[in-house]
Amino acid sequence: MKKMFKGLLVATALFISGAAIADAQLGKDYTLLQPAQPTSTKKIEVLEFFFYGCSHCYHLHTPLSAWEKTMPKDVELIFVPTMFRDSMEPMARTLYALENIGQRPLAHEALYKAWNVDNIDLSDEAKITDFVAKQGVDRAKFKAAYNSFAMQSMVTRAKQMVRSYKIEGTPTLIVDGKYVISGKQPDDTVAALKEVIALARKAHPASAPAENKAKKAKH
Repeated sequence: MKKMFKGLLVATALFISGAAIADAQLGKDYTLLQPAQPTSTKKIEVLEFFFYGCSHCYHLHTPLSAWEKTMPKDVELIFVPTMFRDSMEPMARTLYALENIGQRPLAHEALYKAWNVDNIDLSDEAKITDFVAKQGVDRAKFKAAYNSFAMQSMVTRAKQMVRSYKIEGTPTLIVDGKYVISGKQPDDTVAALKEVIALARKAHPASAPAENKAKKAKH
């Protein structure tokens, strides 16, 4: 009886997994990037192209952050600051500086709110530094990272990625270098992301979560 029940559970899980994959429809849930781009991780890579001053990015932030806290272990979320004009560069430097010193969580949400709710002027380094320091970020470490030698190469790389991934607006999510998700409501974006990850995983078996591999090893 136990074996039968366990078999039913496995069959149900496979059915649900298959349904999730089938639900990811080309042209509806995602489009394909041509040509596909190489990924930077062995995991299933999710890139979010965003800008703190983008209202659509701000509204996506809450559901995406909730998903990030429980995302599968075989998935990696990477933030890519988008710069369509030179005035957007200070915020790109801000993201990379915060990540460099391991303090992005302290100010990420506050930066979104400053731009989209409180209309705080964050147009230059001095104003940005004062603001993030008020969020608990180490001022000296932030300034050092913001002006580090490596910063310019990171900014240049981000600009190059915007061109390579053909980003025309934000937010845009790219899964595994080829699946593009954009132009959706926040909750629909996260729902599509989950389905596309399932699709990517089907062609990416080496990235399956450790717990899934352990189950397979027992059979």
